[in-house]
Amino acid sequence: MRVDLFDFALPERLIAQRPAVPRDAARLLHLPRSGAAVEHVVRDLPDLLRPGDLLVFNDTRVIPARLYGQRESGGKIEALLLQPAGAGSWTAMARGTAKLRQGMRLAFEGGLSAVVTAFGADGTITLDFGLSDGVVLAALHAHGHMPLPPYIRGGRDDARDRDDYQTIMARRDGAIAAPTAALHFTDGLLERLRGAGIATATVTLHVGIGTFQPVRVEDTDAHVMHTEHGELGPETVATIETCRARGGRVVAVGTTSLRVLEAVAQRRDGALRPWRGDIDLFITPGFRFRAVDLLMTNFHLPCSTLFMLVSAFAGLQRMQAFYAEAIARDFRFYSYGDASLLERWEAPV
Repeated sequence: MRVDLFDFALPERLIAQRPAVPRDAARLLHLPRSGAAVEHVVRDLPDLLRPGDLLVFNDTRVIPARLYGQRESGGKIEALLLQPAGAGSWTAMARGTAKLRQGMRLAFEGGLSAVVTAFGADGTITLDFGLSDGVVLAALHAHGHMPLPPYIRGGRDDARDRDDYQTIMARRDGAIAAPTAALHFTDGLLERLRGAGIATATVTLHVGIGTFQPVRVEDTDAHVMHTEHGELGPETVATIETCRARGGRVVAVGTTSLRVLEAVAQRRDGALRPWRGDIDLFITPGFRFRAVDLLMTNFHLPCSTLFMLVSAFAGLQRMQAFYAEAIARDFRFYSYGDASLLERWEAPV
């Protein structure tokens, strides 16, 4: 499909710079399977779902993966660590790669240093720290910076963001971006959901550059997704089976949770089984959804793979109108923005 079909004009004033306080006070726009969109707030979620429904969260934890330092010549360097690459090495994105050379040593904050060992065709580099992954992670937590998106005031990082940019379900280190739909949840909201007979479960997708990589081609068929590590455990599979058996619906909290479930279902001919591995699933209109009934997600960038995904889930023309309505109502967009609740829609045959 033409990428420009997913373009729309977004006023800069609607790009959220801080989350709502409290988190569940964010606005929520609900799009049912048929009919008009209805405005709520996130704390209304127990009334919008049904007893027996299941919310599936992504339990990845954002690591402070941005490092600042110097090249051997004294020039400044900024690196974003993406994932371990074995034997003390990590793949990374870096600014000013034209000035880097294989074998060059980079000095970072907190006494960390690394040698540039390789350059990838996708613009990444490989850095060898000569340390175990656990030691590198500990140094990142002590001296690294949260990898906020550039539309949040140039990638600001302060003490408040250390908490704001982490979900209540975060358990497993590995992401370089938050699964932002889950940023809206509080302990109080989870307690009310449980009291309403709505269960929760988790999957893991260590959100990487692939989820947010800009689409720089004219046709979606030419876009290549980066891989991200995902896991679906046996407990969650059993919880989903129990949900289905009682007539409940599976509600993905965020596009990352949805991509794990649908990637596994695609590999297993519609069935869900325990699984772990790399995911590079790119969802565009025409995709057959097999695992997820509803999707709670934030409002996404124009021409992004995420807007393509929600357009596949709820219909392209419907989502174009839905986003236009959200903009007209001054809903806030992107990571710290407001939420939507979408019911899966299938075009009439």
